[in-house]
Amino acid sequence: MLATAEALGLLLDAANRVLAADVVSPLDVPPMHTSSMDGYAVRAADLAQVSDAAPVALPVSQRIPAGHAAEPLAQGTAARIFTGATVPPGADTVVMQEMASASDDGCVSFAQAPGVGEWITKQGADIERDLLILPAGTRLTTQALGLAASVGCAPLEVVRRVRVAIFFTGDELRMPGEPLTPGAIYNSNRFTLRALLEKLGCDVSDLGIVPDRLDTTRETLRRAALGHDLILTCGGVSVGEEDHVKPAVEAEGRIPMWQIAMKPCTPLAFGAARRGGELGDLGEAFFIGLPGNPVSSFCTFLLFVRPFLLRLAGVEQVTPRVYSMRADFTQKKGDCRNEFLRARVNESGGLDLFRNQSSAVLTSTVWGDGLIDNPPNHAISAGEMVRFIPFSEWMR
Repeated sequence: MLATAEALGLLLDAANRVLAADVVSPLDVPPMHTSSMDGYAVRAADLAQVSDAAPVALPVSQRIPAGHAAEPLAQGTAARIFTGATVPPGADTVVMQEMASASDDGCVSFAQAPGVGEWITKQGADIERDLLILPAGTRLTTQALGLAASVGCAPLEVVRRVRVAIFFTGDELRMPGEPLTPGAIYNSNRFTLRALLEKLGCDVSDLGIVPDRLDTTRETLRRAALGHDLILTCGGVSVGEEDHVKPAVEAEGRIPMWQIAMKPCTPLAFGAARRGGELGDLGEAFFIGLPGNPVSSFCTFLLFVRPFLLRLAGVEQVTPRVYSMRADFTQKKGDCRNEFLRARVNESGGLDLFRNQSSAVLTSTVWGDGLIDNPPNHAISAGEMVRFIPFSEWMR
């Protein structure tokens, strides 16, 4: 986990941040008994003898909108009350307005006897004072922000944002809007990975496209190591003559892990680059090198980079939920590696497989709803239950 934290004074700025300290409720929620309906607050005992044949009329002694104080309810009277308003002391029941009949003389008639406690939300029904509602390590989703706001928390102690430097290698890469010369392709990974990093709440430094040269790659690594927790690269981690990321990191740091037995992927590097130069030894920045094929980089980010970044930020729960779902297709031959197959949920609740599982087919990630986690050498038969991880689980 990152060692430093910061006090965040404005809750509206806290989305996707990670709590560095527990949030304990300073109050009950709701802070008083409230009405969950528009209607009339009464004493149930005053209407105990009510029936269709013998309705009871009570004078309306007060009107209580939400946000206004309530006076004690006089015995033998009713209070006009609205949803979210404070139930007056002495009242033990709310009768919804559809079950009452108001008259012009300031009275309201009841034809059915209510039960004690009907349509009242009790004080502390959701949250009790001194309850731990958000432990340290919680990522502040939209729901968590609302929960913190519901107990009046404005300043929050959060872990500082993870600082990520990202760059892309390849002489063939062009940006959208630029003309494509022979052999060139558009850099889709830049947009996919930047968006994923920002969704995780990272502070991103985009160093752009780096030419396929060892000296330039090394210089960019040195620059990226200063002031960042993680260096993320895309492309150039294979073993071709123009793949310079691995030797560059080995020269500027270390790579204890390289390659992984999964499909789509294989080239995946993990290590660290030294922070130093004229400033001396300043430790290391973590390094992860992703493959250049767009589906491979997308999948490896979800599977490896996302949990690494969340753990670095102090998040406790980083594992996505896995669902057992029916395969409505047949795959006669499994791969020797662990496969992650792009699939979509069909109308009958089963899974359809995208027709082309190539690591270059980015359309499959838009068509699909998630990935099937298929173990090595496993053929899939129609009707079989498989492990399915929806993309939405990784995007929370």
